[in-house]
Amino acid sequence: MTRQRGGRLRRVDEAVKQVLSEEIPRLKDPRIGFVTVTGVQITQDLENADVWVSVYGTERQREGTLAALDRATGVLQAQLNRQLRLRRTPVLRFQYDAAVEQGVRMTQLIDDLAPPGEEAPGEDERHGDSGT
Repeated sequence: MTRQRGGRLRRVDEAVKQVLSEEIPRLKDPRIGFVTVTGVQITQDLENADVWVSVYGTERQREGTLAALDRATGVLQAQLNRQLRLRRTPVLRFQYDAAVEQGVRMTQLIDDLAPPGEEAPGEDERHGDSGT
């Protein structure tokens, strides 16, 4: 499923991620909530870029944020062009990255399984050796 990306493409992916991470919070659209750019993958021909984002909030807020980001692609692509001066500015396609949400959910499930009053792992190790 995953294939190795060349060094240049990885650098372009990271540069695009950096610019978008800085520019998205500057957008004035009130529908855009707390967004984290979690990944970028640009096609070999630099035509398109899949941009994965994590959005804090409800499903409705997430949908509103993704719609606002889709409407702001022209502004964001112009910023990419100004800052990175690529031969070709990729068309941005925003995708929701559910990995962060799934990680939080897994942590909650694990916490729910722990018996009440049980010490966290590693707590008893600090008390065993007094160092004297």
